Amino acid sequence: MYCEHCGTAILDKARFCEGCGAQISTSIDTTPTVNLGSIGYSKRIHDPAFAGYLKNTNRWSAIFSIFLAAAAVLGFYIYGETSNEMENPQALYIGLGIGGMFLIISLYTIIARKRSKTWDGVVVDKTSKKKNRRQSTGNGNNDYEIHYYTEYAVLVRDVHGKTHRITAEDDTTLYDYFRVGDQVRHHAGLNSYEKYDKSNDSIIFCSACATLCDISDDVCWRCKCPLLK
Repeated sequence: MYCEHCGTAILDKARFCEGCGAQISTSIDTTPTVNLGSIGYSKRIHDPAFAGYLKNTNRWSAIFSIFLAAAAVLGFYIYGETSNEMENPQALYIGLGIGGMFLIISLYTIIARKRSKTWDGVVVDKTSKKKNRRQSTGNGNNDYEIHYYTEYAVLVRDVHGKTHRITAEDDTTLYDYFRVGDQVRHHAGLNSYEKYDKSNDSIIFCSACATLCDISDDVCWRCKCPLLK
């Protein structure tokens, strides 16, 4: 073998180099480097599990909105029957209006999810900004307090020049996961972003439910959809 410092040929069992006198390391790391992530967009996005996940998401979204709408109508009707401040049908009309709003929001969300498209883009910038907002203290007295937080944002520009923001509050996981210059693909319906080069990653986000997983996992531990690695 050869000295790693000066290149002099030395015996395999030598402890010091005869050329420069440097101590020879006797421990050699033979553990192979394994990159579990891949380079390229995964074809596993066509797995039926994703279609099933979207179908279930839309179904539960509709069921939840119907439940909220029914609760609003029933609640205001009872309020109109028992309260001295408002009577029916005025209270019932307000309940119908709020219930209809829940249904419209759910319908809009489902339509927007179905109309979204798959597109490719690139991460052009990352920002962090201190922000604050008013929020209720929860004591029932209509008191508010100022909540301070840091918004971490990843900016992705698509092929048409439109910039999209991926944001998180007080959490740098997504912020650190993406690097400026990364090529990404936005998947329709799922509204998730897949990196083109995942070869150096140790984590991966589920493209269905956004759960953080280990890159060595084959499926998401939460929703069981395939990981696009």
